[in-house]
Amino acid sequence: MPSPEEQLRLIKQGTSEIIEEEELLKKLKEGRPLRIKAGFDPTAPDLHLGHSVLLQKLRQFQILGHEVYFVIGDFTAMIGDPTGRSETRPPLSREEVLENAKTYEHQVFKVLIPEKTNIVFNSSWLYHLGVEGILKLAGQYTVARMLERDDFSKRFKEGVPIHIHEFLYPLLQGYDSVFLRADVELGGTDQKFNLLVGRDLQRAYGQEPQVCITLPLLVGLDGVRKMSKSYRNYLGLTEEPNQMFGKLMSISDDLMWEYYLLLTDYGEEDIQKLKREMHPMEAKKNLAHTIVSRYHSRQEADRAREFFEKTFSHREFPEDAICIKVKSGYLQKAYEFLFELGIENSKNSARRLIEGGGLRINGEKVEDPNQEIEVYQELKLQVGKKRFYRILPT
Repeated sequence: MPSPEEQLRLIKQGTSEIIEEEELLKKLKEGRPLRIKAGFDPTAPDLHLGHSVLLQKLRQFQILGHEVYFVIGDFTAMIGDPTGRSETRPPLSREEVLENAKTYEHQVFKVLIPEKTNIVFNSSWLYHLGVEGILKLAGQYTVARMLERDDFSKRFKEGVPIHIHEFLYPLLQGYDSVFLRADVELGGTDQKFNLLVGRDLQRAYGQEPQVCITLPLLVGLDGVRKMSKSYRNYLGLTEEPNQMFGKLMSISDDLMWEYYLLLTDYGEEDIQKLKREMHPMEAKKNLAHTIVSRYHSRQEADRAREFFEKTFSHREFPEDAICIKVKSGYLQKAYEFLFELGIENSKNSARRLIEGGGLRINGEKVEDPNQEIEVYQELKLQVGKKRFYRILPT
């Protein structure tokens, strides 16, 4: 292991807050592998790059010689994390949760080191907690403390219902830390309250409290809101290489450096060197290649880069293409998209064009007239052999 001070320096890179930094340094000085925990509720089948911010920091701990516990919240997912919610989440069935969880183990090993990862399901201990255990757990916190959470407080003031089981969620997440005797727990900045509950519960159960590390919420491809499927600004870890590469090339130059820090093994010094020595366009291609390599392979990343460069070179797509501006988030079926933007004279001609293979968007052929097209980044349309359009969000 590197020295405790050097480990702390590396761990701090890209983090928002460490509670408490002195405690973490003390733990590192003990010279043992620390137990690092992060939880993921399988409320949807696929992970996206926003989730991988935590995975990347877990990987860093692994490289430094520590032990990672990847907690699949198959029990807590049936309650639903109320963090950031303006209303109660609809409950998920046990079957839905387990179906979603199937893909997680495969996806996380795109980032984490398998032999240094413990994948655990929190149902394996929460199911056996029993009524007596739940009552003991509930007795550790007051309603007043729960209402200190911003989302609970806001809902209470606005008269929006808060159900009792929602209060149980942070307690059960905290109990995960008790059961695993976690030294460190990671979470997004929106998870700070839940992480601190874990510290409090460990004290109540006679354990040394965990260190809480919060990480930034990754900004989505639109450059405005956090990455989320509900905002349609996400990049899934299982998306095909060309699509993944193209989406990464659509982000702003400023956002690119944040992605380098949060999603790759590049440290702050490496990033500063790239800024000095590499043109932003080449740096972005390097970022896209790095990320596609991780989630697919280096060979597929090479092919995706070649495809992008060929498709978007000056020879393939003219810079003087007609520009059409639409409101960001504009969403239509492909044939209606062409008609409403005035590219085709009728919906029928738009359908025939698409069915005949005459529409390409960002180099990829659109074959289904009913495929939904959404504008959250620049789209480059080739219609037939000689018509080119740039669709720009405003």
